[in-house]
Amino acid sequence: MSLARFETLVGEALDSIPPELGRLIDNLAVVVEDLGEDRDLLGLYEGIPLTEREDYGGLALPDRITVYRQPICALCDSEAEVIEQILVTVVHEVGHHFGIDDEQLIGFGWG
Repeated sequence: MSLARFETLVGEALDSIPPELGRLIDNLAVVVEDLGEDRDLLGLYEGIPLTEREDYGGLALPDRITVYRQPICALCDSEAEVIEQILVTVVHEVGHHFGIDDEQLIGFGWG
């Protein structure tokens, strides 16, 4: 799958987040890269979760979600599966932005 198509699908996954949650997202950048240091990683959240932002400050760099294209595409057999995996990955990483840990996300079905 092309990088442009993959980026479009990541944008669509972000757009599918309910507006009441989307309004709560703060100072967050979402990017697509081909591979991370761990070549099996599908996505990565880096930053300070909203639940821990007491002294965050207004000039802080944005938190970052990276969605990794090659591992997701390698895991999936069809575009429909890629779309579903992108959604799961984006929701999972946004969950970390809200301070939800891996165990809870997996319990919610976003693992």
